[in-house]
Amino acid sequence: MANTNFSEVTPDILALAEKCQAHTINPELYGKYEVKRGLRDLNGRGVLTGLTEIGEIKSYIIDDSEYIPCEGQLFYRGYDLDDLVNGFLKDNRFGFEEVTYLLLFGSLPTEKELTDFNELLAKYRSLPTSFVRDIIMKAPSRDMMNTLARSVLTLYSYDDAADDTSIPNVLRQSLQLIALFPMLSVYGYQAYRHYHDGDSLFIHTPNPSLSTAENILYTLRADQKYSPLEAKILDLALVLHAEHGGGNNSTFTNHVVTSSGTDTYSAVAASLGSLKGPKHGGANIKVVRMFEDMKQNIKNWDDEEEIEKYLKALLHKEAFDKAGLIYGMGHAVYSISDPRARILKGFVESLSNEKGMNKEFRLYSAVERLAPKVIAEERKIYKGVSANIDFYSGFVYSMLELPLELYTPIFAIARISGWSAHRIEELINAGKIIRPAYKAVSKHKAYTEMSERI
Repeated sequence: MANTNFSEVTPDILALAEKCQAHTINPELYGKYEVKRGLRDLNGRGVLTGLTEIGEIKSYIIDDSEYIPCEGQLFYRGYDLDDLVNGFLKDNRFGFEEVTYLLLFGSLPTEKELTDFNELLAKYRSLPTSFVRDIIMKAPSRDMMNTLARSVLTLYSYDDAADDTSIPNVLRQSLQLIALFPMLSVYGYQAYRHYHDGDSLFIHTPNPSLSTAENILYTLRADQKYSPLEAKILDLALVLHAEHGGGNNSTFTNHVVTSSGTDTYSAVAASLGSLKGPKHGGANIKVVRMFEDMKQNIKNWDDEEEIEKYLKALLHKEAFDKAGLIYGMGHAVYSISDPRARILKGFVESLSNEKGMNKEFRLYSAVERLAPKVIAEERKIYKGVSANIDFYSGFVYSMLELPLELYTPIFAIARISGWSAHRIEELINAGKIIRPAYKAVSKHKAYTEMSERI
C-alpha cells in the first residue's frame, strides 16, 4: 500500500466535500417550523430542558411578564458566588477545594470536612504506575485538550470498575479525575514542549500539602516557585470557572452523554471535546491574541480615539482575524455584567502591579469601557453587551506566565468539579435518554437503480 500524507486533503476529498456543502438547509425553514436554533429563543434565552440544584445564573428579573436585564449573579448550590469568594478571601484560605465540596455534596464543609476532603484529593493526586511514561510521553499532541481527553479515556483501562455507574463508584471516579486533571494537563504540556520544541523535560511530583492552584504552579515551573498573590489569583480563577449552570455547552454535553448510561470517562471526554471549541473554552486565547495585535497596531495605548478606531476595524472585519468580533465582549446569558468578570477584575490590577504591567491593565480597562459603546453604534443588538470572564482570564494567565497551550485545560481543571456534580445529579434523577427532535426537511425520493444513475 502506497504511503500517503495522513493529514493531506486531496483533490478527491475536495470534490467530495463539495457534495456535502451542497446540502444547505434553507434558513427560512427554521422560522417556519419554529426551531429554537442553539436551543435558544429569538431573544437568546435558553430553552428549558432540565432542572438542577447545582448552579444558577441570574441575568434578568420578570416584572408583569416583561424581562428586565439586571446585574449578573451566579449561585453555586444556592450561595451567591460573591459571598463565597468574599468568605474564603476574608479568611485568607484557598477556595477551589471548598467550592468543589459544595458543588458535589450541596453544603459548605466544616473545617474538619474540608481538611479530610483535601487529604482525600491529595491521596488521589497520583497517576497509575508508568502512566506518564507509557501514555503521556508517547505521541504527544500539539493540543493539550486532546492530550487531556486521551489521558482520560486511557484511564478507563486502569479502572477495574470503569463501567459501574453506582453513585459511590462514580463519586470515586470523579474525585480521582478532579485530583488528576492538573497533573494530566501539566505533564502533557511538558511532554509537548520537550518533543516538539526541544526544551528540557522535567516532571515534578505534586506536593500533597499544597492546594490545586499551588500544585499547578509548583509542577509547571522549573524552579517550582510562585508568589502568594499568584497562587491566590489562580485559585480564584478556578473557583469562577468551576460551574455555570446546566445549560452551558460542555455541561449539557455531560448530561446528554450521561443519560445514555455510559461510563464516567466517556462522559468527561465528551465534555472536554465540547470545551475545546473556540466558542466555549478557547475564547480567552482569542482575547489574548486580539490584544497582542491591538498593542502592535495602536501607537498610544492611552488614546481612546485610537482604541475606538481599532475596535471599529475589528467589527468591520479589517483587523486581527477579520472575523468581525471583539473577543471577550458579550455573553449568551449576561447583558449588563458577568459577575465572574467583575470579581476577577478586582484582583487583576493587583497582579498587574506586581508584574509591572499597569499599562496593559489600563488598555484592557479602556477596551472594556469603550467596546459596548462601539458595538451599540455599529450593530443591532437585542440585549446589552459587557465583558465576560474570558476578557480578563487570558490576561491573568499571561501575567502568571502560563503558556497559551494550558489556558483551556485550566478551564477544564476547574469545570471538572461542575461536570462531576452534574453527572451525579443526572444519574440520581435518571429518566429517559436525552433525545431532542429534529424535523426532516428533505424530499422523499424514489430509489434509482445503479445502471440508471447519472
